[in-house]
Amino acid sequence: MNRLEDLLPTLRKPARYVGGEYNAVMKNKDAVELRVAFCFPDTYEIGMSHLGTRILYGLMNELDFVWCERAFAPWTDMETMLRTERLPLWALESGDPLSAFDVLAFTLQYELSYTNVLNMLDLGGLPIRAADRDDAAPLVIAGGPCAFNPEPMADFIDLFVIGEGEEVTAELMDLFRARRRHGWSKAETLRRAVLLEGVYAPSLYAVSYREDGAVAAVAAQPGAPARVTKRIVRDLDSVYFPVKPLVPNTEVVHDRIMLELFRGCIRGCRFCQAGFTTRPVRTRSVETLVRQGLTSLAATGYEEISLTSLSTSDYRPLEGLCDALLGECQKRRVGLSLPSLRADSFSRALMERVQSVRKSGLTFAPEAGSARLRDVINKNLTEEDLMRACGTAFEGGWNHVKLYFMCGLPTETDEDLAGIADLAHKVYALGRATAGRARGVGVTVSTACFVPKPHTPFQWEAQDSVAVFAEKQAFLRARLRKQITFRWHAADTSFLEGALARGDRRVGAAVEAAWRSGCRLDGWSECFSSEAWHKAFASCGLSLAFYAARTRAEDEVLPWAHISASVDNAHLWRERTRAYAGTASPNCREHCLGCGASRLLAGGVCDG
Repeated sequence: MNRLEDLLPTLRKPARYVGGEYNAVMKNKDAVELRVAFCFPDTYEIGMSHLGTRILYGLMNELDFVWCERAFAPWTDMETMLRTERLPLWALESGDPLSAFDVLAFTLQYELSYTNVLNMLDLGGLPIRAADRDDAAPLVIAGGPCAFNPEPMADFIDLFVIGEGEEVTAELMDLFRARRRHGWSKAETLRRAVLLEGVYAPSLYAVSYREDGAVAAVAAQPGAPARVTKRIVRDLDSVYFPVKPLVPNTEVVHDRIMLELFRGCIRGCRFCQAGFTTRPVRTRSVETLVRQGLTSLAATGYEEISLTSLSTSDYRPLEGLCDALLGECQKRRVGLSLPSLRADSFSRALMERVQSVRKSGLTFAPEAGSARLRDVINKNLTEEDLMRACGTAFEGGWNHVKLYFMCGLPTETDEDLAGIADLAHKVYALGRATAGRARGVGVTVSTACFVPKPHTPFQWEAQDSVAVFAEKQAFLRARLRKQITFRWHAADTSFLEGALARGDRRVGAAVEAAWRSGCRLDGWSECFSSEAWHKAFASCGLSLAFYAARTRAEDEVLPWAHISASVDNAHLWRERTRAYAGTASPNCREHCLGCGASRLLAGGVCDG
């Protein structure tokens, strides 16, 4: 430890690696039966902002036979130090190397973190491939949004958890404890694990391919389910929620209490993976949320509560919840933020509640510049909705509005792109007219590159090439006046994301080749190398374009066909057909379209 005390101050942000945060859980490692390292494959600042990390860390530590610790991907200077000094990557609570644990649990929040998983395993002193880890090595499990297409990481992960982790995690911990008690081999443990709903072991499935490169079939071994259906939590009021969350000891991206209002989404935006994979809609009661919020405040001293969900304003009793929290918030000078508001639901009443303590940023997401394209993607938002929301904001004292769009959406034309600039100019003019010249008005336009994702109506679509994305971004830059701030996502990282998101099992070899060539922290522009990734794919006889820029036929076997998010493929295809017809679909509360997700609930009725 003395050696580390000398080395850590030489790093850029040593607080990332020392632990000791308020509410961190310390246990006697000799008094527990199972040691888990929860591994977030990105930096401390990103991982500590993640609500799922807080939930699973707290949940596992509620079990008296488990001690769950944390590990994060090291920044480049830390990795250099570890390799130079021949030190292993350690968990923050005990300082023990990852190889000392029984289970390593990764969360896969985005595809560009895949090389970080390999890097953390290697730095932890473990073989990166599952087949090379023997019975004595930790079991490596993973979950999160990317687990809905687990195939690109299938060679590296022993078990995937599909869907929501609370209930199945407790069941897996019981299974892993039994493994230790009975001395089960890794193979025996995997065979038992897949009997749990929502658990997928890639080594028990064989993938075959057609001559044209597409997947021919995914065959399960005897005893393994042919199709793995996601797990959900049916009652959010009774499930564990961390009311004593960790308080980071250095600045992180989102440093606040996060209250989760509901899971699922009623909207059905056709590009949104979370909107489909988190169905059906389930809500927490106001009473539960108030109790969790006030207990969390007392346990942390935070100065902000964020009300989170995919579409916060679709929480029916939102104003009542705000009123119930505001009394205590105002007394303690605690701010209330609502980061996922739809423009068509932004009202004066909500605005007054949000800014009663302090004013937070305001972002609206029209996603597309024209009414036609918003119908294609099923955004169900009119220009009048957006202008009314922005007008209310400017009248309420906001001077700056951010507008979020995507480019490269299916059927997009130059007129649609020009519509982004037109909308931004109209919002700016509205701000000047409302706020007057005495107040400065700012409008920021941010555009992401559309990435088709599995389990959405656009899962069959071709993604634009990097060159086409660049042309569209240049088109917009030329159209937007200098008063508008324009930000855009890098096209090459989005193209790689598109290839990894819909990759098959062979893509794992490219991920490994990229990592061996030096790729890691690919979500960070200063670390990303498009050239290295293209070389890695080519070295494996693959191309990014095959996975990102190819339209799939309706009957093609998709690499994730054996993973069920509970939304029927037939529903997704119908929604795709309606997209090409330019027809919007009603939200779930207006009319149930029978997507299939409600089958997971008793009685088959969701809160949509």
